[in-house]
Amino acid sequence: MIKAAAIFVLAGLAEIGGGYLIWQWLREDKSAWLGLFGGIALVLYGIIATWQAFPSFGRVYAAYGGVFVVLSVLWGWGIDKKTPDLYDWIGAVICIIGVSVMLLAPRQ
Repeated sequence: MIKAAAIFVLAGLAEIGGGYLIWQWLREDKSAWLGLFGGIALVLYGIIATWQAFPSFGRVYAAYGGVFVVLSVLWGWGIDKKTPDLYDWIGAVICIIGVSVMLLAPRQ
């Protein structure tokens, strides 16, 4: 489970970081180089996500959604300096509970 969590975090950082760099390029009028690096990071995200051992594409990507919500809140707090409020934290906890149910539920 530690390996799966590490892959989720690594993929999340590539996805959020890539999106952030493209945002900086297009919305904040930063260098096109940031957009290029953002695109590369997004391609890496797609590759990293395939390293998961879970057999179902849909379930893994749904779980990534929940993890990315949490990572996005943390990214906003650490990089954009936007302090999350109570509702951000409640939403993040709900997402992690949902991810846990999806990935850890006993199945036949």
